[in-house]
Amino acid sequence: MRFSVPLPKCCSPWSNAGQMISRPCPEMFYGVRYNTTNNVYRKCLANGTWALKGNYSMCKAILHEERKSKMHYQIAVIINFLGHCISMVALLIAFFLFLCLRSIRCLRNIIHWNLITAFILRNATWFIVQLTMSPEVHESNVIWCRLVTASFNYFHSTNFFWMFGEGCYLHTAIVLTYSTDKLRKWMFICIGWCIPFPIIVAWAIGKLYYDNEKCWFGKKAGVYTDYIYQGPMILVLVINFIFLFNIVRILMTKLRASTTSETIQYRKAVKATLVLLPLLGITYMLFFVNPGEDEISQIVFIYFNSFLESFQGFFVSVFYCFLNSEVSRFSLIY
Repeated sequence: MRFSVPLPKCCSPWSNAGQMISRPCPEMFYGVRYNTTNNVYRKCLANGTWALKGNYSMCKAILHEERKSKMHYQIAVIINFLGHCISMVALLIAFFLFLCLRSIRCLRNIIHWNLITAFILRNATWFIVQLTMSPEVHESNVIWCRLVTASFNYFHSTNFFWMFGEGCYLHTAIVLTYSTDKLRKWMFICIGWCIPFPIIVAWAIGKLYYDNEKCWFGKKAGVYTDYIYQGPMILVLVINFIFLFNIVRILMTKLRASTTSETIQYRKAVKATLVLLPLLGITYMLFFVNPGEDEISQIVFIYFNSFLESFQGFFVSVFYCFLNSEVSRFSLIY
């Protein structure tokens, strides 16, 4: 006797009855391109037939996504300009406060002053880049636009090397317990202004011979000349984090009970550096991060990066000048 086994009902070989099936959105539909990373959903009914309608709500036309991306990019550009303007105003106020208050020009505050100057020059070249680098100029690759890019990268590097100077000073004074009287201003000028110069010259020579296009912005595939200046910046960033770890360790163990005015100033400088160094580091490391294909992560990346990069100068001014008790005290006197 032969028994027939009823076959399970299904809409297709890869879908059983009663299941909600997902498949990538169509690449093209009625001449409109769609994002295939999202899915369309359709129910396989109990009788083994497809539901009359599928759920195509997640399928977004690429044109619509491009419009949304363009809108977010434009908002990010506004945040960038606004942040750089606010930072520039704060930096200039801080610069002139240090310029006018001669009585507080100890080496520690001179280092603060130079860091603020480096940020002013970096912001100034950023504005020059934004206002002069049109697509036509990029394609022409004229000499002046390459010099503007080199200047921007030089002053960008000086930000990192003056932060390194801040770390060196605090590490020498707190961890190595040397008298800061032995430290000289010229040592920090060499670190902050001189060392970045040959690095950028070497980078410019590399660009001239191996990637001489588009005003030296961006990089050609397989060409790594940008690491000539990015490498030293990452190195001093890592060294500064090591300095900070040692400084905080000493402050937590040996100098916790000390209440001298010098130690209090050191603590305030360390707090400022603890905030600013990660801020500077995070924004730089974000350039090496791929936010992925997800739309939300890309939007968050754009806004987060625009805010942190543009407001760096403002935070430097606040922590190293406006919250500096010496600056506040002598500003009230004058």
